[in-house]
Amino acid sequence: MQTAGTLVSSVLPLTEVLVVADCWQTEPEAEAVIHRAINAAAEIADADVGDTELAVMLTDDAGIRTLNSNWRGIDKPTNVLSFPALQPAAGAPSDAPRMLGDIAIAYETTRKEADDEEKPFDHHLSHLAVHGFLHLIGYDHDKDDAAEAMEGLEREILAQLGIPDPYADRERMD
Repeated sequence: MQTAGTLVSSVLPLTEVLVVADCWQTEPEAEAVIHRAINAAAEIADADVGDTELAVMLTDDAGIRTLNSNWRGIDKPTNVLSFPALQPAAGAPSDAPRMLGDIAIAYETTRKEADDEEKPFDHHLSHLAVHGFLHLIGYDHDKDDAAEAMEGLEREILAQLGIPDPYADRERMD
């Protein structure tokens, strides 16, 4: 970004949305929803994401099933996958863009979950984009305390977007 001949650093990541499955054509606002969600997450999360890049691939269940099988050994579709990028080694050129990683979101699974939970599709899509972004910046939900921290941040980000708590109706198992 340039302003009056000077470079201005952005605090938001550059997000590229790639639509690779025709089923997403039924959701013309999907790209805008994802940009809003990622920008809100970047503004609220405590992470250095300025001048970084990430890609969000909007795919179908078949595409995400292949990714899930190849990368996680789980041969079934899922709603969202995140692939954090390796960070550059010390001494790498400082003018090279920093990659956060990639997020893949499957249409059919996302649609089914939104319908089953009686949530607006764009709310669920926002949640999945935020969830995927948080994984890229180091959050996880493999342990209870980590899951609580990640879910709390998701709630805060989604509330900023005017989206109700996605976990409100869930019964937590102790």
